[in-house]
Amino acid sequence: MTTATSFRDQIDHALKGHNADYVEIRVEETAATTITYRGKELEEVGRTANLGGCVRAAHKGGWGFVSFNAIEDLRDKVDLAVRQARLVGKEETKLAPVEPHQDIVGLSLKKDPRNVPLADKKRLMDEYLETAWSRSSKIQTSNASYADSWKKQTYGNSEGTYVEQEKARAIARVVVFAREDGNVQQSRASFSTTNDYDVLTGRHAEVGQAADEAVALLSAQDATGGEYTVICDPKIAAVFAHEAFGHLSEGDNVYENEKLRNIMVLGRKFGRPALNIADGGAPGVYPGQPGSFLYDDEGTPTRKTYLIKEGVLVGRLHSRETAGKLGEEVTGNARAQSYRHQPLVRMTNTVIEAGDSSFEEMLAATKLGIFVKDWYGGSTTHEQFGFSCAEAWMIRDGKLAEALKGTNLSGNLFRTLENIDMIGTDFEWTESGGNCGKGGQTAAVGSGSPYIRIQNAVVGGR
Repeated sequence: MTTATSFRDQIDHALKGHNADYVEIRVEETAATTITYRGKELEEVGRTANLGGCVRAAHKGGWGFVSFNAIEDLRDKVDLAVRQARLVGKEETKLAPVEPHQDIVGLSLKKDPRNVPLADKKRLMDEYLETAWSRSSKIQTSNASYADSWKKQTYGNSEGTYVEQEKARAIARVVVFAREDGNVQQSRASFSTTNDYDVLTGRHAEVGQAADEAVALLSAQDATGGEYTVICDPKIAAVFAHEAFGHLSEGDNVYENEKLRNIMVLGRKFGRPALNIADGGAPGVYPGQPGSFLYDDEGTPTRKTYLIKEGVLVGRLHSRETAGKLGEEVTGNARAQSYRHQPLVRMTNTVIEAGDSSFEEMLAATKLGIFVKDWYGGSTTHEQFGFSCAEAWMIRDGKLAEALKGTNLSGNLFRTLENIDMIGTDFEWTESGGNCGKGGQTAAVGSGSPYIRIQNAVVGGR
């Protein structure tokens, strides 16, 4: 395999003498392992390794893009991308300025998943499945998977930036389904890490708890739909911040949608003074999270960006192009799934910051409400959102009461933000190893939040 040193030589040579406003080159080396189960049966084991890259060129606002699997003749690929850009460019290339920089970012791993034998990874997942199935005769089936990945990206652009950067990630997940008289319920345990394989091991108790929760949900009551005071656990609150608000803060969505531009006006009040929502990829800000890395896929340094500060919209997420077109600062949020894809504006790690209330205080202050925990899925359409909740309980006179099933939250994002009246002190990261989809691409993201309380939240049920 070609070495990183020769990548640099070839990239530097290919970037000289082009006839475009801007050119960038990404070269990626990857390795991955996957293990999947259907029920108790091993369904697939795979290992892959890949090498490829891409060239992106801009001229008069038009872009050309060429991907490839062979590093040879890189200058020809630059010429092709430039010709494409010159065919479509008719305006002005607007890229927010970024100071040229050069850096090499390696990995610091406590235990590298690549050094763990495949048999050990399979044995771990076999143990987790045995743990789940042993909990009850009501366990009907399960889905389980293990995956680890490593990527080394070499990046250079025509402005003088050159970056080598490595990333790694490993995920173990078990979803358990329980059944009784046609009633099917599910629960899950999911663990992820960016720097230590051992984080995934020894989690048998949590897998067993997931199985117990699936069985317990079989006897839970149906929720009665309506408006309630709702307390969200950190997982639900985090996915709310990501799905319902984070995507509306992505610069390409804002730039391309006039209605959204008129709504997402910087300086507009969206919540109470205790509400702070931020996104950031800088490892020094959110170390060890799936969306943490020093440079995005345009070679721009990542940073922490406040989206809502003390209830007021103060920022949004950008690539160099969206920042240039909207006249705002670049934030390091241009991300591509692989060298086969062009970068899109994507979240990294999105959080609701901690407030000053405890979970116990939220409960005590709620005469009648619902507590929701974890989530299975959801959707957003502009300011409208809906999420299904994994578990829920009624709150009566400040205490948790009967368990509920089939619960979901929906409503208008902006009204819901305004109705967040208590924010917890107990911030937690969601350890599910989340992937976010957009424009046919997925990206690893982190999310975190404390408990939050929402007044007049719409709960669906019976």
